[in-house]
Amino acid sequence: MAKTDTKGRALDRHGLSNDQLRAIMRTMLMQRQLDNRGFQLNRQGKVPFALGSEGHEALQAGAAMAFRRGSDILAPYYRDLGLAVGIGLSPFEIMLSIFARAEDHNGGRQFPNHYSSKRAGLMSFSSILAAHIPHAVGAAFALQYRGEKNRAVLATCGDGTTSEGEWHESMNFAAIHRLPMVMLVENNEWAISTPLDRQMGQPEIWKRAAGYGIPGERFNGFDPIETYAVVNAALERARTGGGPTLLEGMCYRFLAHSTDDNDMTYRTKEVVAEHRKQDPVPRFEEVLIEHGIMTRVDIDAMKKDVLRETNEATDRAEALPYPAPAELYTHLYEGAWQPWQ
Repeated sequence: MAKTDTKGRALDRHGLSNDQLRAIMRTMLMQRQLDNRGFQLNRQGKVPFALGSEGHEALQAGAAMAFRRGSDILAPYYRDLGLAVGIGLSPFEIMLSIFARAEDHNGGRQFPNHYSSKRAGLMSFSSILAAHIPHAVGAAFALQYRGEKNRAVLATCGDGTTSEGEWHESMNFAAIHRLPMVMLVENNEWAISTPLDRQMGQPEIWKRAAGYGIPGERFNGFDPIETYAVVNAALERARTGGGPTLLEGMCYRFLAHSTDDNDMTYRTKEVVAEHRKQDPVPRFEEVLIEHGIMTRVDIDAMKKDVLRETNEATDRAEALPYPAPAELYTHLYEGAWQPWQ
């Protein structure tokens, strides 16, 4: 386990270089900046909807560092802003999604935070919880069927998704066929407004792995280095024929479920403030400073650069046009656009 919050101890970096640790920091800062920008734009009336991922930064940046670009496949869920950025999506691409502009990967027709990119190996996501997990399993089965070695599928979801039937069916299929897949559950303790203890009788999700006959592990998702180590080991096992793994990363959702949600109707400010003490962003900043990997000046400069890039991406995306009405049925039907033909 990485000791990233214990002063005076050597940093267990699990093979990560200084440049990689700095890249993790930048991904975390970019995720938080873009997250906040989405909420700001919604409150300004410029976008109708945005999702929050504050509290997931370390988990997603660490997992993204373990993802092998150009080889692995990511099947994300809607709160995976940091993972999308970490595997190669630009802030401009994120803003195109938020603003629903025609230049967006999905032609401006998808929900915000529903990214897809063939270039990045990023599968499209459906708003129906767990609907993307059978797709992820299908992709892993295709890799195995084609004999494609050293590739794996990283599928993610929230804790609430693990209560859906598709999730269980997919995990069982992946286990039976020993597919090259890692199922990463980002447990932030809330399924919208439903707390963990109202979702399941066994709140330790990783323990379900035993029922499928596969390895399972729970880890500290507030620690990006520990996250990297655990996810990297599971992905490497999947790539080399070891089969699937169920991982449970513990984190917390600091913001409301979305801009349409008032989280103060089901939890208190005091509870959120208590969890904020574990905020992974300032904690990782201190780790890098303590171990001489970055200085306070370096981090402040990085924050300014992240803000600059976010501002430029926002202005550039906002200035672009929406999709033309004539594009409404593009890519929906084969042949004629009329659905009754």
